[in-house]
Amino acid sequence: MAEYKSKAVTVARSAEYIADKFADLSAFGNALDSLPESERAKIGDVKFDADSITIETKQVGTISFKVTERTPRKVVMNAVGSPVPLDLCVNLTPLGQDSTEIVTSIDVEIPAMLRPLIGGAMQKAVDQFGNLMAKLNA
Repeated sequence: MAEYKSKAVTVARSAEYIADKFADLSAFGNALDSLPESERAKIGDVKFDADSITIETKQVGTISFKVTERTPRKVVMNAVGSPVPLDLCVNLTPLGQDSTEIVTSIDVEIPAMLRPLIGGAMQKAVDQFGNLMAKLNA
């Protein structure tokens, strides 16, 4: 298993507020639609429903992430349609009453010899997801 982590982003909201946002992921779709077109274009083709996020990519095709764990400190989503086992985690660390640090991570089962070939793409994906979480929860 290889793990790729985003840079930590700080959001001016409580961890409880952010965790509550994950109760129904379709709310992220509304926030995504309200982003400026230039920001929306960077994110790509992403769709949200109550329990999953679906991403369309040229490299892999359609991958859905279904929520398998929701706690006040962590949300875990498992990939459906991925060529390899893959988990996406959103880790929430309270920094105070109205501030939370968000770190997203991807755990993926890939052979060690392939890590140099796809590691950069995985890191880019987790960084983009981390930035997306910061913008949608702000």
